[in-house]
Amino acid sequence: MDIFYPIQLLADWLTYSVFSIAQGTLLAGAVNFFIFDTTKIFLLLFVIIFAVSIIRSFLPKERIRDILSHEKKYVGNILASLLGIITPFCSCSAVPLFMGFVQAGVPLGTTFSFLVASPMINEVALVLLLGMFGWKIALIYIISGLLIAIFSGIIIEEMNVRSLVKEFALSGNATDRNLPEPNWKGRIRYAESYASNIIRKVWLYVAVGVGLGAWIHGYVPTDFLAQYAGSDKWYAVPVAVLIGVPLYSNAAGVIPLVSALTEKGVAMGTALAFMMAITALSLPEFMILKKVMKSKLILIFAGIVGAGIIFTGYLFNMILAK
Repeated sequence: MDIFYPIQLLADWLTYSVFSIAQGTLLAGAVNFFIFDTTKIFLLLFVIIFAVSIIRSFLPKERIRDILSHEKKYVGNILASLLGIITPFCSCSAVPLFMGFVQAGVPLGTTFSFLVASPMINEVALVLLLGMFGWKIALIYIISGLLIAIFSGIIIEEMNVRSLVKEFALSGNATDRNLPEPNWKGRIRYAESYASNIIRKVWLYVAVGVGLGAWIHGYVPTDFLAQYAGSDKWYAVPVAVLIGVPLYSNAAGVIPLVSALTEKGVAMGTALAFMMAITALSLPEFMILKKVMKSKLILIFAGIVGAGIIFTGYLFNMILAK
């Protein structure tokens, strides 16, 4: 039996018995979709964020900086990208930590790998993709996101663009502090608090995202979106990326919409490219980065990551079409 079957029973009961909405109507489909997905997402969010928070309690910021300053070439990019998975910042909130890494002497390419991975791949995205599309899509997405982050950082490091970072961002005291190791009781309290705080911060994104997805699920004609962004349109992926850049949200707000888009015939790679562009590239992020780096470096960063996202979108479409 599907592990989410009890949630479906709850959604059916609320939709048809409590709210007395007639089965088979557009409204019933939208409401049922909204109740089922929001309940499932919040349940998975708390469980997985709690587990990830326990892991994060072993990695204070100072230790992360030490780990990222690895002597072996490219190892830092891999480690930074992996650490980005368990530091669920949005693209804007990752910038201050990015500056801290630069000031701590972490290689610039390594810090960019973190800047890409942190908003693009995190436990929230994993939960939503796992719950809506299954483990195969979630795994492919994580691997592709990691590769984009790793190679983006490597390319930027090889371009030797440190001169494009503003001087004040390179200065500052980045002294390490020896933080006491909490006991397991403290770790559990931290995980409970952190999971609750994250849910409080993203619940509106989830509700709005699922709400939009429910509206599309219930009311948008099946062939409407497929006509303009279907798998047969070669230009669908780059157009999706260009549309996603001006928007700003996190994975919690976008993935429910991705689910609804794919149900309407939009190719999975196109929908995920749209999501990647929103989470890893955004105008608010660029505005913050403008304070610490020159426009040329921002354009280089956006171009490299954007090209990687477009490539991933086409790759997804090719793999999943088989």
